[in-house]
Amino acid sequence: MLPGPTRGTLIPIGGKLSDDHILERFIALAGGRSARIAIIPTASSEPDLGTWYERALTRLGIERAKAIPLDERCDCDDADWLSELEQATGIFITGGDQLRLTSVVGGTPAHAMIRRRFAEGVTVAGTSAGAAVMSRFMIARGDEGSSPRAGMVTMAAGFGLAEGIIIDQHFRERDRLGRLLTAIAYAPENLGLGIDENTAAVISPDGVIEVMGAGAVTVVDASELGLNTVADALPSAPITMTGVKISLLGPGSTYDITTRVAHPAAAVYSDE
Repeated sequence: MLPGPTRGTLIPIGGKLSDDHILERFIALAGGRSARIAIIPTASSEPDLGTWYERALTRLGIERAKAIPLDERCDCDDADWLSELEQATGIFITGGDQLRLTSVVGGTPAHAMIRRRFAEGVTVAGTSAGAAVMSRFMIARGDEGSSPRAGMVTMAAGFGLAEGIIIDQHFRERDRLGRLLTAIAYAPENLGLGIDENTAAVISPDGVIEVMGAGAVTVVDASELGLNTVADALPSAPITMTGVKISLLGPGSTYDITTRVAHPAAAVYSDE
């Protein structure tokens, strides 16, 4: 996670968001009814997506939701848009193409503002591409499949909010275990998070992940990685990895990033 004494909560969402409870949790963490949400629709090619999220968030009773049209790099130092980010209590990053998002916003004053506001305690949520971009080392492209293979993914620089975590989205629906394992083989010091559609991993400032939504979060922990053949494998050849731990976490489960310990939802042990 990004260093800072009062950093905010991160809410990466796996895509196809249809659960109002996830947006309601985001709003609650961003200030409740007085929340001011800045929406960044840059990743999307849909011209009305920012307006759609303005309406969806306003419908849930917040004070202000404003889409910031960062369509070109020259927009990213616009004083009005930087002011919106400066005053925001929550930032929402939409889905689309994460490479478009980083190529337009990465390294600009808007990117610096997002990082600063998060470090100051502002909650940042993102769905699909908006989730992937939270990583410092981001999965930009990749193939489907359950087995890791050399060259299966292309990595790029993300926004660097989730230090030490690589996030993948649409996880179960698009069979992306292999590409997340490949990404972790490239950079084993990172924790891998594979997030299903309509599912969120709510990452608190103290490094505890809570799963909410309709699906699950897959956690890949390579802290005890033994053999790793990624450097020697021929292109598209399977990679051998030993000692990797994989946890599958349903709604209500938690995972401590520091201790690498998972806890099931309390309801699992309920008599009700």
